[in-house]
Amino acid sequence: MIDRIGNAITSWQLQDALNKCDKLQDVDEPTLRRFLRARDLDVEKASAMLIKCLSWRQTFVPKGFISESEVPNEIAQNKMFLQGTDKKGRPISLVFGSRHLPRKGGLDEFKRFLVFALDKLCQRIPDGVEKFTIIGDLQGYGFCNSDLRANLAAITILQEYYPERLGKLFIVHAPYIFTMMWKLVYPFIDKKTREKVMFVDDKRLHETLLEDIDKNQLPEIYGGKLQLVPIQNAYLITMHPRSQIM
Repeated sequence: MIDRIGNAITSWQLQDALNKCDKLQDVDEPTLRRFLRARDLDVEKASAMLIKCLSWRQTFVPKGFISESEVPNEIAQNKMFLQGTDKKGRPISLVFGSRHLPRKGGLDEFKRFLVFALDKLCQRIPDGVEKFTIIGDLQGYGFCNSDLRANLAAITILQEYYPERLGKLFIVHAPYIFTMMWKLVYPFIDKKTREKVMFVDDKRLHETLLEDIDKNQLPEIYGGKLQLVPIQNAYLITMHPRSQIM
């Protein structure tokens, strides 16, 4: 009860801080709480973070969404899929790192695609759930797929504009070349995000995934029962207001 009262007070304080900003938009209570948790309930820091995010969305996503026509090269790579939920009800996305081709579309289109994908994920989050799960499959990943700028952009966008949305990230079939990339980006990943990343041993792949995902919600390629659905074709469970996408 005390924690609930404390969270309510800090949420009210954050809303009050936003009311003094000319960039104010309607922001729901769960969004306020996520930004507060991302800044350890520091109202001033959470306020600055949320205001920065709202300003960024106005500039980067002026229509409120990224359309498929804005990311044709990224979609053509057929590298991201969305299907199923884990045992906590969080939607699951599967990403094939070996299909990422840095020269196709460039960094700007990659950023737009990332927002396109993250918004899709958030729109599939059911009521009472706040996060999503990602499986990053690096089978066949090589030098041609290594993209430091894209990795850094992904970390920045996820941490600053979609705080407290990532529930868990499984990294499977990681080759040595990726471990070198990981060492470069690791310092830019905050502690909370690092704790959500799990490198899965190939020998325990199936049983490790089953700890968090029921077999009937697991992709067929990992011994489950679901077929892969490209993220652009995935249906939405529910549509949230723009403020709830973040």
